[in-house]
Amino acid sequence: MELLFRDQPYLTRCNATVSGVEEGERPAVQLDRTVFYPTGGGQPGDSGWLHLAQGGTLTVTETLKGEHPDQVLHILEPGSPLPQVGAELEAEIDWPRRHRLMRMHSALHVLCSLIEGDVTGGQVGDGKGRLDFNLPDTRIDKETLQSDINRIVAEDHPLSAQWISAEELAAQPDLVRTMSVKPPTTGGRVRLIRIAGVDLQPCGGTHVRSTGEIGRLRVGKIENKGRQNRRVNLALDQ
Repeated sequence: MELLFRDQPYLTRCNATVSGVEEGERPAVQLDRTVFYPTGGGQPGDSGWLHLAQGGTLTVTETLKGEHPDQVLHILEPGSPLPQVGAELEAEIDWPRRHRLMRMHSALHVLCSLIEGDVTGGQVGDGKGRLDFNLPDTRIDKETLQSDINRIVAEDHPLSAQWISAEELAAQPDLVRTMSVKPPTTGGRVRLIRIAGVDLQPCGGTHVRSTGEIGRLRVGKIENKGRQNRRVNLALDQ
């Protein structure tokens, strides 16, 4: 399956052919290529529509990973009719929602660069997100953090993706900040997201072109989640 979102995160639609279907309470469609990002790495899957060539539109409520590598399941509304295998269609994501997720995912990478501590968990949300850090006996100053993160956003640092081998990543363990999530690999390769002059870490998600595109951010509640965990909540301010 061709995962177009990996190298073209701004692509909102593509022509595709149905390669498989799954019946049940949550009917699902598989395609030979897709712009839909499946839930993973803390980022929710895309929603959107499948426009059938013969007429009619199916609503995709969420997108999940399948049983096999690079398999994506486009989950339809309950009771939706399933297209025939081999049917041609146009897949279209809900772009405003995806863009908000991209902005927030990139914002969390900026946040990660500002706090010294391993990441123990996180979640990208629509307009909001959070990261949990392993920070025993450490106090985070909310006002300073908000000032620093918005400074980096305003400096408009470019973002880019690159691939390295799993062996190269193993030789650079400091690149991995997450304690609970193993970096995703594809064919023995690992994708890195670089924020020029700010951050570099493995990530399979979708991101904006530069930090300026994130927009102003608001640091929310900073919570204690156990003896060592500190949760930092973040939201788009516009």
